[in-house]
Amino acid sequence: MYKTSSIDKNFYFTPSVVIIPLIVVMLMWFGFYIDQNYFPQLFEYGILPKTLKGLRGIVFHIFIHGDFKHLLNNSIPILLLLMALKYFYRQQFNKVLFSGILILGFGTWLIGRNSYHIGASGLVYFLVSFIFFKGVLTKYYRLVALSFVIVLIYGGTVWYMFPNAETISKGISWEGHFVGFLTGLAMSIFVKTPQFEKPIFYDWEQPDFDPSKEPFFKQFDENGNFINPPKPEIIEEVKPEIESYFTSSIRVIYEFLGRK
Repeated sequence: MYKTSSIDKNFYFTPSVVIIPLIVVMLMWFGFYIDQNYFPQLFEYGILPKTLKGLRGIVFHIFIHGDFKHLLNNSIPILLLLMALKYFYRQQFNKVLFSGILILGFGTWLIGRNSYHIGASGLVYFLVSFIFFKGVLTKYYRLVALSFVIVLIYGGTVWYMFPNAETISKGISWEGHFVGFLTGLAMSIFVKTPQFEKPIFYDWEQPDFDPSKEPFFKQFDENGNFINPPKPEIIEEVKPEIESYFTSSIRVIYEFLGRK
């Protein structure tokens, strides 16, 4: 019979797995609605690199999109990737999401072209990068499998991370994609996930275990070869001389008398 491991207990469904990603996507659609009907200059709240005004776009740029196709292309990946992040990395979700948005936004502000950078595609690259690399680093089979799924679905998007004829001609923010990917990689290394560490059952599995202090390990040399202990020294015991209770210099002759 299959028994659930202690690590598997970290995976369980709650309504927040769906609700939080839906809220983020709804905010993206709400921003698009405002842009199309009331405030067509909403793109000015995007990231404008190396300007004070452009700093506000670090937070707002993911909710602003140029057209419906742009919005739709980002909505589905954001929904699915945020659901995966919430389900598999529940304890780190808030830290990863909010820190990731700020870092990738600021990085785009630093290296981006002198143009408004809008859209949630940088966040998509961030989530893809984090989920892929973190799954590989944990070495836990479920998360590694998730990493391979991510590669199969989004592996081809790597070409939009660099300047080329397509990204330049179509006005694609390859800088946001590139920074998002690097941000996800960095956070996968520095954000700890202790819930996926292998349970410790033995003393020698402890990180501070010192084998040199254990008597058992002292029986082996540095190459792991068993050291034959020296033969114990044989010490002959000297029996103490027992003095007779009765001593005499007179010769005694014993005669056995038969039974009459």
